[in-house]
Amino acid sequence: MSLNIVCLDMEGVVVPEIWIAFAEASGIPELRRTTRDEPDYDKLMRWRIDLLAKRGLGLKEIQSVIETIDPLPGARAFLDELRAVTQVVILSDTFDQFAMPLMKKLGYPTLLCNTLEVNDAGFITGFKMRCDHSKLTTVRALQSVGFETIASGDSYNDLEMIQASKAGFLFRTTEKIKADYPAIPAYETYDDLLRAIKAAL
Repeated sequence: MSLNIVCLDMEGVVVPEIWIAFAEASGIPELRRTTRDEPDYDKLMRWRIDLLAKRGLGLKEIQSVIETIDPLPGARAFLDELRAVTQVVILSDTFDQFAMPLMKKLGYPTLLCNTLEVNDAGFITGFKMRCDHSKLTTVRALQSVGFETIASGDSYNDLEMIQASKAGFLFRTTEKIKADYPAIPAYETYDDLLRAIKAAL
């Protein structure tokens, strides 16, 4: 019997996109841009930080919006059922300062993410990534210690971990990504994704 770990993206898979929620709450539509639109995460984050600085918005304003966000409908039940049959880790390019209130609402699944650099005035000045290509690197590391990985996500930055795993699935992704990667099965409901993961275990 093989040892499996399911690696899931966070935003768009189990919780709403945090930046889209903040864009709507702050009235700054440009902040709706995500990794579905911009494959270069470093470029995207530096652009976001510059825009926040110009608008005088800090971490506190983002966290107050995050407190109002709930996991996607059905996400908690999906995670609970999945965690009953296999190990699950959420791999995200988000930051612990954003994610922890949402992890509480999901029953504290294991989360590996990054951290923000914040100055004394509460403004975001930068960010510290755990490692380059963090999702792929983490999947490779898990494989190196005897695990087989099954991965699912919705964005460009999930493709490496999906393609490097013994099974991988797109979940609620864009039509463009589906068209560009037709070999990767794509699902829209938690029931379908759960069935696919269980079949791959």
